[in-house]
Amino acid sequence: MTRLRLLALFLAIMPLPASALTCATDSFDGASFTACTVTPADDLRLYLDGPSGIYGNFAALATDLDEQGLLLEFAMNAGMYDKAQAPIGLFIAGGKQRFPIVTEDGPGNFGMLPNGVFCAGGGRPFSVIESRRFAAQPPACNLATQSGPMLVIDGKLHPRFIPGSDSLNYRNGVGVSADGQRAMFVISDDRVNFDTFGRYFRDRLGVDQALYLDGSISRLYAPAIGRNDFGWPLGPIIAVVRPKE
Repeated sequence: MTRLRLLALFLAIMPLPASALTCATDSFDGASFTACTVTPADDLRLYLDGPSGIYGNFAALATDLDEQGLLLEFAMNAGMYDKAQAPIGLFIAGGKQRFPIVTEDGPGNFGMLPNGVFCAGGGRPFSVIESRRFAAQPPACNLATQSGPMLVIDGKLHPRFIPGSDSLNYRNGVGVSADGQRAMFVISDDRVNFDTFGRYFRDRLGVDQALYLDGSISRLYAPAIGRNDFGWPLGPIIAVVRPKE
C-alpha cells in the first residue's frame, strides 16, 4: 500500500484536527507526483485579485494575506484563464459568481468536452461535476472553478486520452473522494501525458471524479514540504489559509 493510501486510511479513521492539510510525494508509472489533501477542517478559498489587482503569483497573495493576519498554507493555480488573467469559465468565490459557466465545446484543453467544475459547498464539502450536469442543476457552491478536460468521469478516463501519447507536460488537477470529504490537489513533478495523469487519480488515489486544472503553468505552494514554485503569471489561485499565531 502506498504512503498516500496509508495516509488517506489514517485520516479516514481519525478525528479531523483544526487543520488537516497534508502534502506528500509519490511515484506512479515511472513519474513523480505531489499530492496535497484538503479536508473540511481546512479553510479553502479561491482568489483572483486583491486591492492592487490580480495577484498573479503566490508571493503577492501571501503578502496580502499577511496584512490580514492570515498565513498561506497551500496554494495552486486553479483553472485556465485568458490573456488578461481572467477565468475563461465559471468562477465563484465567497459564494459570489463573477464569471459564468461555459458549456460549449471549443479549442484547447478547456474545450475538450467533457470538462468540469470543482465545487466546495452546495450540499457536500467537495465535488467535481461535469459542466453540463452542473449547469442543469447548479449546487450552491461557496467556491467553484471550471476547467477542462475532466480526467476521470464516473470512474472512467476521458474518452479522448491516448495511452502512450507523446504529448508530455507538467500537469495539475484535483480529484474528490467518493464521500466528498477530501479534495486531492495533484501536480506532476515530471512531464506526463493525460492518460498517465488521469490514471494516477483513478488507479492510485481511487477517485471516481477528477478535473484537469492546467499544464505548463502548473505551480504549487506548499511550505510544509519546502515547495514554492515560480513561473508564468497565474489567474485563479486556490489556497488554504489559517490565522497567524
